[in-house]
Amino acid sequence: MNNVEISSRDLNVLWHPCTQMKDHETIPLTPVSKAYGVYLEDFEGNRVIDAISSWWVNLFGHCNPYINQKIKEQLEVLEHVILAGFTHEGIVRLSERLVGLAPDGLTRCFYADNGSSAIEVALKMSYHSHKNNGKEKGLFVSLSESYHGETLGALSVGDVALYKETYEPLLIRSIQTPSPENQSVEAALAAAKLFENLLKENADDIAAFIVEPLVQGAGGMRMYHPIFLHEAKRLCEEYGVHFIADEILVGFGRTGSMFACQQAEITPDFLVLSKGLTGGYLPLSVVLTNENIYNSFYCDYNPIRSFLHSHSYTGNALACAAANATLDIFESQNVIENNRKTSALMADELKRFESRPKVKEVRQCGMIAAIELESFEAHERIGLKIHQLCLKRGVLIRPLGSVVYVMTPYVITSDELTKVFDAIEFALDNI
Repeated sequence: MNNVEISSRDLNVLWHPCTQMKDHETIPLTPVSKAYGVYLEDFEGNRVIDAISSWWVNLFGHCNPYINQKIKEQLEVLEHVILAGFTHEGIVRLSERLVGLAPDGLTRCFYADNGSSAIEVALKMSYHSHKNNGKEKGLFVSLSESYHGETLGALSVGDVALYKETYEPLLIRSIQTPSPENQSVEAALAAAKLFENLLKENADDIAAFIVEPLVQGAGGMRMYHPIFLHEAKRLCEEYGVHFIADEILVGFGRTGSMFACQQAEITPDFLVLSKGLTGGYLPLSVVLTNENIYNSFYCDYNPIRSFLHSHSYTGNALACAAANATLDIFESQNVIENNRKTSALMADELKRFESRPKVKEVRQCGMIAAIELESFEAHERIGLKIHQLCLKRGVLIRPLGSVVYVMTPYVITSDELTKVFDAIEFALDNI
């Protein structure tokens, strides 16, 4: 097997996500034969550093020996069982641990298969809970430039113009409030004031406010001060609106704390987790909520009051084994503190870009770094060019429009991190 052969077979049968397939008439695919640590290796022995954690999911490196072993052990016992009326030790243990780690008051776990599906769960659960309490509230609020997934409900509450314009006739009702302009306290408070004005006019119709805490991922790695979350949660409580924290990207140590909400000292009504939940191994997501929401569905048999959502693979035992192994690593190793050390190294590396031509802004939140370039025309496809140039230097970077970002597995070394930023610098010098 070689790269050319596997690529040729791929292009005969596959349709890749977020990809214009015609590009691959001239741009070769990157086949992966195996992976370990921060490295992806092709069929000819060439290695690249996975500087985006394979779409933000990988925490402790590819083929982590401990997670591998725990999945193998689970495979010999139970691979999957229906979760309606049945249970298993892995999901009970995982749920107990998540409740123990989450902000106080989040006591119930509802599982799905992926991040977008979990967003759907939270949206439906919020709407239905209000309905069970005698209130018809069918409107959702999110931040400008937000992204929450690509199923129809998740797409509805995002603010990616291309997606919304394309699928507008299929979407549920949502409106946006402006994001904080930057990471300052002043910008956060100004955005909170605008959100308050929106609530004054629309609160009776709003089911929930959904937000990506501290970092807006696919919207361009926009970052803001935690005081915005604190004020937004206070306003949601005042106006009877649910608060949904979409921590699919930022959860599990990415921002410098286990969960980003903890930096704002708030407890959301819904905490949505996925991606890093299984260390990047298997699809799994969860929505944590409180007893008030749970009890709004708890009653003698009444199908109208029951929560109407299910997935065939909910609570998959193998995925739960990966998730429990991931939490084991958090417990046995000083992950958050080690991440802070790596974040400091990342901050040092970013300094070389602060005064470069073509760079508009450099920003960072924990283990997430972003270099925003001056705007360019879409047809120039600068992001694609940067991606290709970085690959030549052995680094996987996948810019979001004009934003080059770095979000590596936590196990990256200082030398590997330097190689990542060297590749970005090389790319910027050559576009």
